[in-house]
Amino acid sequence: MNNEMNVTYIFLDGYVEMSKYRYAYFLLMFSAYVLIICSNLTIVYLIWVNKNLHEPMYVFIAALLVNCIFYSSTTYPKLLIDFLSEKQRITYEACLLQFYFFYFVGPAEFFLLAVMSYDRYVSICKPLLYPTIMTNTTVTIFLVFSWFVPACHASIPLIMLSSTKVKLCSFNIRGIFCNNAVYTLQCAMPRSLAIFGAFAILDIVILPILFILFSYTKILIISYRSSKEVRRKAAETCLPHLLVLFSLTLLSVYDICIVRVESDFSKTARLIMTLQIVLYHPLFNPFIYGFKMKEIYKHLKRLFWQAKVVFSKNLQ
Repeated sequence: MNNEMNVTYIFLDGYVEMSKYRYAYFLLMFSAYVLIICSNLTIVYLIWVNKNLHEPMYVFIAALLVNCIFYSSTTYPKLLIDFLSEKQRITYEACLLQFYFFYFVGPAEFFLLAVMSYDRYVSICKPLLYPTIMTNTTVTIFLVFSWFVPACHASIPLIMLSSTKVKLCSFNIRGIFCNNAVYTLQCAMPRSLAIFGAFAILDIVILPILFILFSYTKILIISYRSSKEVRRKAAETCLPHLLVLFSLTLLSVYDICIVRVESDFSKTARLIMTLQIVLYHPLFNPFIYGFKMKEIYKHLKRLFWQAKVVFSKNLQ
């Protein structure tokens, strides 16, 4: 606790040899952040400007990639500031705000993947009804739902943690940003918060995953009974979504378990594990959709070719 102006500071104690490697950390994470923004925005731009990509499937992909940018922006700016600061700290209020956005934007990806699986189910299993079911209104409702529900969920623990009844017995987080490690700051976790945490995992993680698996199981069954062309279409459009789901599930398990692990891992191992939460997944999505989705890849190659031609002309 810092009594200056009655501000409570939380110290981020997850860094390793900051004084020695601060500029290496900064360069690595700054490069990753720029790459995340550029790669995700490139795919979003291609979907925006090409009318043949103005279909529900590609709109959902664009929403997912925008969500990745938001997800990275909840942590990267503060990380970059910390790398260049003498003390790695954050006010308790700002810590709770980071916690809120991290658990608002992160789970939203499960909901976006769920509506994408439903879109693929209707497209492959009920192709004649697809234009009737997947209208612009339906797409808008799905997008609003995918962000609204996680936003409401994340607000409940935020309100509970902001309560004056919650007493802090620690002011150090064994991490580099405010994820669910904020629970370790409390003298005792309120029973209501523990119950809600278990309900939230079921409601915004497990249920969407079960819905996705059910949808793709139905797709697999229909595809197996159909022609080779239907099986090819199913594999081409569903495989990237399943790869992203697998990556996101690992990320979530990582995030839930990292706080439960106390002294079993060294500080260096914990730092490497924590960095993976914010590093590889936002980079994974644009490359999966850029290279595995045939229509997007076609436009991506054209964009790179045009950029190469312009660059060559400027050199002459």
